[in-house]
Amino acid sequence: MAEAGQRSRLFGTDGVRGVAGHELTADLALTLSAAAAAVLGPGPATAAARPVAVVGRDPRVSGEFLEAAVVAGLASAGVDVLRLGVIPTPGVAYLTGALDAAFGVVISASHNPAADNGIKFFGRGGVKLPDATEDAIEAHLAAKAPVTGEFGRISDAAAEHERYLDHLLATLPDQPQPPLAGLRVVADCAHGAAYRLAPQALRRAGAEVITIGAEPDGLNINEGCGSTALGALSAAVVEHGADAGIAYDGDADRCLAVDADGQPLDGDQILTVLATGMKEAGRLAGDAVVVTVMSNQGFHLAMRDAGIAVIETPVGDKHVSAAMRDGGYALGGEQSGHIIMLEHATTGDGVLTSLQLLAAVNRHGVPMAAAAKMMPKYPQVLVNVPGDASRLGPETDAAVRRAEAQLGGDGRILVRPSGTEPKIRLMIQARDAALAERVIGQLAEEVRRALAGQ
Repeated sequence: MAEAGQRSRLFGTDGVRGVAGHELTADLALTLSAAAAAVLGPGPATAAARPVAVVGRDPRVSGEFLEAAVVAGLASAGVDVLRLGVIPTPGVAYLTGALDAAFGVVISASHNPAADNGIKFFGRGGVKLPDATEDAIEAHLAAKAPVTGEFGRISDAAAEHERYLDHLLATLPDQPQPPLAGLRVVADCAHGAAYRLAPQALRRAGAEVITIGAEPDGLNINEGCGSTALGALSAAVVEHGADAGIAYDGDADRCLAVDADGQPLDGDQILTVLATGMKEAGRLAGDAVVVTVMSNQGFHLAMRDAGIAVIETPVGDKHVSAAMRDGGYALGGEQSGHIIMLEHATTGDGVLTSLQLLAAVNRHGVPMAAAAKMMPKYPQVLVNVPGDASRLGPETDAAVRRAEAQLGGDGRILVRPSGTEPKIRLMIQARDAALAERVIGQLAEEVRRALAGQ
């Protein structure tokens, strides 16, 4: 992210992000929030009915000053603010709807390092904003319209965490009761937003819970832990003889899992378990699931065998969510662990996903390893190449065609810009892992040369 005048669009794949204090400043947070209030509020504020916004954050140290700036921007624009404090992103989304707020604001950079931060908005009902609404906020920001009218009031609403926790537990089946009874689970909270709430939810659902990554100091979020670094979780599961492990990211809108041997399950494997279970229960709308172009070929095979249609979208859970709402589908998600269950949530919810996954495994009396084997997983290799994707041209298209020829039609290749970092993401899937490694190495080198102008 850069300042508004330095790029064509301020909003990226998931809100506005940047290095806190440099690209994402207190001044930008304040003025961006005031602009959002003008667009997302229901109309001119009046003393009798000012719009209400809920604001939450993750525990990274920059969240404190950015929260203060966001709250100031909203209140200066005549919005009453319910300050939730440290809470998972999906908790803000849920409470936006449950409290009938005009919109919600999250201050988080999700799985990014502690130096980064971000600001994300949810519209009424807790839904992610369409691009057109984000563009309207940017236009209002660029216009530098003066803030007039009555100021909003600011209230501490941390007690509303309990409402969100009650909602999560209410999504679980009545039988067995409690639904996670008998399971020993390690929860890696990534020193992030779910460090209190996730263990509470798992314990109230009946699991014996061992926590790691649950001591945030503002600087250690996502550092060698959480869903982007499963090694610590795998080791802890084996050490404690646990049945499974769950890893959240910094804002807990995603989760991944490991089995009793410490072997990982990605979002595609989790979706396989949930989709087949929902189909058996008659709750999978349209007998279809929505995923992105990053989904594993093995997932497509598993869904075909289960009689479940697969709808693909561009990368980004906002695209998955939009396709789900447009098509009336109940389940969708990403390989990264963003799982959306529209029956219960408007956005990806890592704690909800972990509860549903563990309940499904426990209900069927099978180990997590058996659940993982429901999907034949194609080897997949990912490489990030630093650089600006706009500098790539026809030579890169030709390189991709050469790579596809080497795969012989048995695999898939994806080249796309990151929506959150100045990087180009390369992905190759193939039945042969050695072939995938060799081909992506060659492709990455050609992309680097193209960026260098060689």
